[in-house]
Amino acid sequence: MTNADVIALQEVEILRDRPGLLDYFCEDSSWTAIHGPTLERTSADYGNALLTSLPVQSVSRVDISQPGREPRGALDAVLRVGQANLRVLATHLGLKPAERRAQVQQLLNALQAKTEDSKQYAFSVLMGDLNEWFLWGRPLRLLKKHFRSARAPATFPSGYPLFALDRIWLEQSDLMRSVRALNNPLTRIASDHLPLLARLETGSS
Repeated sequence: MTNADVIALQEVEILRDRPGLLDYFCEDSSWTAIHGPTLERTSADYGNALLTSLPVQSVSRVDISQPGREPRGALDAVLRVGQANLRVLATHLGLKPAERRAQVQQLLNALQAKTEDSKQYAFSVLMGDLNEWFLWGRPLRLLKKHFRSARAPATFPSGYPLFALDRIWLEQSDLMRSVRALNNPLTRIASDHLPLLARLETGSS
């Protein structure tokens, strides 16, 4: 798999009355936009999204909202990579520490759920804006215990990145060849977070 195969986005606007911007980008191409709205407003819905050039096997949406907090969710997509399946969870966690702890546990439970289909997942990735500032906080400790090591370049704030708020975790961590933040004049004005670019070696053809 190449770095261009899957892109996760958070807090994207999905217009109701006409195809969204992501769908427009995918027109006349091999790319597919997968929407995961979590917040409904009168003019538009907001939430997570995936762009992928890989065949989409299935998509589900995981509600990780916590009482009294802004609605949050995760996209759980199974994509085809050669003869294997790649499972991708794309998410955007909450702002409160207790909220993130509960959400990380929900996502880990989803990853660890044993079903007949899950045996076919050759690779599993969790990625997104974790909003986790505390390097020794429980959310990151739980994730490190499950995924082992993962490179974490600083992504926030984009103008002068100091914090690794955005992460890409691969269960088969030894197959993660590289992870880097894309830091250039365009990415610094496109968002207050820098995007991450990861290269995985799947061995699938």
